[in-house]
Amino acid sequence: MNTAVTHLEDYDTEQRFGATIVSSERITPEASDVEVRELTLDIQQPDFELQLGQSVGVISPGTKEFGQKHHFRLYSVADLPERGASGLPRIKIAVRRVSYVDKYSGEQYPGVSSNYLCDLAAGDTITMAGPYGLAFEVPEEMDANLILIGTGTGIAPFRAFVKHLYQNVPEWKGTITLFYGAQSGLELLYMNDERDDFAQYYDSDTFEAFKALSPRPTWAAPIDWDGALAQRGEKLWSLLGQPNTYVYVAGLEKMRGELDVAFSEIAGSSKKWARRRAELVAGGRWVELLY
Repeated sequence: MNTAVTHLEDYDTEQRFGATIVSSERITPEASDVEVRELTLDIQQPDFELQLGQSVGVISPGTKEFGQKHHFRLYSVADLPERGASGLPRIKIAVRRVSYVDKYSGEQYPGVSSNYLCDLAAGDTITMAGPYGLAFEVPEEMDANLILIGTGTGIAPFRAFVKHLYQNVPEWKGTITLFYGAQSGLELLYMNDERDDFAQYYDSDTFEAFKALSPRPTWAAPIDWDGALAQRGEKLWSLLGQPNTYVYVAGLEKMRGELDVAFSEIAGSSKKWARRRAELVAGGRWVELLY
């Protein structure tokens, strides 16, 4: 395992395949300004295989004014793979509709891939590639401590991973501590008032979930990792010192720096945290899936 972040242009997209949209469902509340849709896809490749934590690539039509033939983006798989009615592999991805502001002109442009995908309907077909990335591996120790930290659509692979542990690994006796960061409660996926896919685990003594929200969401203030992690700092530091603790991180690349600041506070200094993190990385017990 490693913590490398690969740039999109470095991915091999030569081996492509088609997929058919089975359904498209909004999974953020209508009151939220953030639109995230869960797309269910039937993969037109019978031998398609996917490991937990991997992503799939979507090759959407490019923007002509920028001279793009196609636009490539990665999306985390949000559920355990299954077989659809046709017998083809079926997966789900979470897609957030985004737009970007040009820092020079101030003009706002719709995100190419996200808007393309969010506008699709059942029966439409798309071109894909992959899968890519490291898998979230189930630790060899069935009594391991798992610390899962995600933001935004980074919660998607954790949803599938936790579901796999509780449904398909009967010998699992370890603990799971999930931290989910977002600007506001309305942006939380699979963990909001309308749809809480993690609720089925709340009664388990081995599962805990905590939210890290921005203190001033309308000001786009940073997610309060310091507060969410520091409140449980003593316990977290104890867990991080145990040889059967694994930390999996998924979300935006900027999380790395934000988490380093928060964990340095818990450790008492940046040097102490750097040593502990290096130990975790060297032992394959710190895995990042960042984009």
